[in-house]
Amino acid sequence: MDKDNLTVVLHSKGDLRLEQRPIPEPGPSEVLLQMHSVGICGSDVHYWQNGRIGDFVVKQPMVLGHEASGRVVKVGSAVTHLKAGDRVAVEPGVPREVDEFFKSGHYNLSPSIFFCATPPDDGNLCRYYKHNANFCYKLPDNVTYEEGALIEPLSVGIHACRRAGVTLGSSVFVCGAGPIGLVSLLAAKAMGASQVIISDLSSDRLIKAKELGADFVLPVKKEDEPKEMAKKVEGMLGSMPQISIECTGVQSSIQTAIYATRSGGVVVLVGLGAEMTTIPLLNAAVREVDIRGVFRYCNTWPVAISMLASKKVNVKPLVTHRFSLEQAVEAFETTRQGLGVKVMIKCDKKDQNP
Repeated sequence: MDKDNLTVVLHSKGDLRLEQRPIPEPGPSEVLLQMHSVGICGSDVHYWQNGRIGDFVVKQPMVLGHEASGRVVKVGSAVTHLKAGDRVAVEPGVPREVDEFFKSGHYNLSPSIFFCATPPDDGNLCRYYKHNANFCYKLPDNVTYEEGALIEPLSVGIHACRRAGVTLGSSVFVCGAGPIGLVSLLAAKAMGASQVIISDLSSDRLIKAKELGADFVLPVKKEDEPKEMAKKVEGMLGSMPQISIECTGVQSSIQTAIYATRSGGVVVLVGLGAEMTTIPLLNAAVREVDIRGVFRYCNTWPVAISMLASKKVNVKPLVTHRFSLEQAVEAFETTRQGLGVKVMIKCDKKDQNP
C-alpha cells in the first residue's frame, strides 16, 4: 500500500500548506478512496483568504476540497454496493443524524450535517480520503473523473432550478456567469428552459456562457442601474423572464433580478453576499414575486449522473486549468485571480487524465 498521503491543509487565514497525513482506515459503513480529481471552489479560496465564511470560522487546521471524485481502494465491512476499483463521485454533505430535515428529504438543512471543507470538517484535497459509502456514487464508464468532480457544482445548479420550478418552456434570467451561474444555465437548459439570458461583468465569461448554450448574454458594468438592466433583460427576451437565478450575491444584481422577474414569478438566491442587503421588497410583494433561498443541494447526484451519462449536459468545457496535487498552491492562486472558469487538481500521481 502507498504511504504517500499528500494533503492540502489550511492552518489559518492565508496559511495554506502541503503536508503528509496518515492514510485513514475506513469504518464499517465507509470506503477509502484514492482521490483523482478535485475542483477548487470559490469557498475554498474564501476560507484561505479570509479564514471564515459567515459563522463558519477556521479555528484549527482544515483539509480543503469538496468537489471530488476518486477510486475505491478499500471498503468497510458493512458496505455492499461498492467494491475496490469502482470509480465514484463524492457527495460532500453527509447527515450525522436522522432528524426532521433528513426524514422530510431536506437533509442539506440538517444543522449537524458533516460537510467537506466546512469548519471543523476536513475536505478531500489529498491522495487518500475516507467517506460514507452511501454518499459515494458509482460513475458509469462513459463519465470521466473530472465530470464526476463537477457533479458537485452542477448539483447547485440542479437544486436552484428545482427550487425555482424550471420546467418545459421556462424563460430564465441567470445573474452571474461564474462556475455556479454556468451550471445553473446548463441545468436550466437540460430541465426544459426555452430561453436563458445570462449577465456578467466579464466578457470572457459571457463568451463561455454562449459556448455552453445561453440564448442571450448581457454585459454588465458596475455603475449600471438595476431598473435599467431589468429593462434590457425584458428587451432581449421579448418579455420578462418567469424565473431569475441570482448567482453573485451582489446587492445591485439581486435588485436587478427582482425588477426583471415577471409578476407571479420566482427569484432564487444562490450567490452569498453581505448579511444585510437592501432590496425592493415592496416591488416583489405587490407583484407576487417569490424570493427563495438555496443552501447547497439534496438528492441531486443520481440525477446529475444520468444527465452526464446520457450526454444531456456537457460540463467538460468548464475545466480551463489543471494542476497536479503538488502544485496546489499555484492552483489556488490561479483561482484567486479569477483566471479561467474551473481549476481542477489531479491527485493521482499515476493518472493525470481527465
